Amino acid sequence: MNIEIGSIAYYLPENIESGLELKRDNVDWNIDKIEEKTGIKTRYISNDGQTALDMSVIAANFLFQNKVNPKDIDFLIFVTQSPEYILPTTACLLQDKLGLSKSCIAFDVNLGCSGFVYGLSIGGSLIESGLAKSGLLVCSDTYSKYINKNDRTCRPLFSDGASVTHLKYSSNPRVGPFELGTDGSGANNLIIPHGGARAPAHSLKELHMSGADVFMFSMYAVPNCVKSLLDKANLEMEDIDLFVFHQASKFVIDNIVRKLNIPNENFFVNYEDVGNTVSASIPIALCSANKAGILNKGDRVMAVGFGVGYSWGACIIEWNANF
Repeated sequence: MNIEIGSIAYYLPENIESGLELKRDNVDWNIDKIEEKTGIKTRYISNDGQTALDMSVIAANFLFQNKVNPKDIDFLIFVTQSPEYILPTTACLLQDKLGLSKSCIAFDVNLGCSGFVYGLSIGGSLIESGLAKSGLLVCSDTYSKYINKNDRTCRPLFSDGASVTHLKYSSNPRVGPFELGTDGSGANNLIIPHGGARAPAHSLKELHMSGADVFMFSMYAVPNCVKSLLDKANLEMEDIDLFVFHQASKFVIDNIVRKLNIPNENFFVNYEDVGNTVSASIPIALCSANKAGILNKGDRVMAVGFGVGYSWGACIIEWNANF
């Protein structure tokens, strides 16, 4: 696609949760064992009353400080599973809060861990169709609000956070091809069963995850997705300078890279200090790798998202960002 990533900004809440808080609420948990498996030592937790929309406003304003002009934004894609309301769409609220043009295309995408890759494909399509020249891909979630404090499967993993990625036209194709897929038969293994039309709820919405089933899904879907994308792009594993996977956990990523035989220097992780920020995990990792000097202009990156749905997606990115 004739698009490129111009810049990325992100926001993580001020509240930082460590193993001490987990132990305080769950005295029988072996925190050392949990952290050894997940690789996650800190998580960022949104304040009471702080929403995915609130975090996105902060992240977008960080982006606007980095030479991105709000007047140039033609579209706004908001990837979230933590919407402000059932309706209206959160993207419309964000368009107003950011003061974007009323001719701006704005809509939500209800996807989780694969959402950034899907958002890139949609944003790229808007630009290639001629409907837009420049836009924002927002990924923001507050999964912590859906998690029971005694849930040993979910609580040690998930962080809240928001990322905003600036997409713009490029005369040279810098994003793509894409490999996208879905397997809805696994929907019940990562689900909030109440709160929608099927099972309305007026109180707590609680996340349920079958860790073993989600892990098994990741082990077959992700390697197959990576291999299919390489075939589509006529590339070999060694042609990829850096793999950036959804930051699910140490256990999941270690097993994926082992199956694919990826050397340590060719994949990036930041889950230890950031946690699993759902759809924002890949753009936050890209931003962190760029700031650390691990990503350089011209590098060929493969971004791979996978999770709730089940849904997965991967794409090739030629890194040309300047921030």
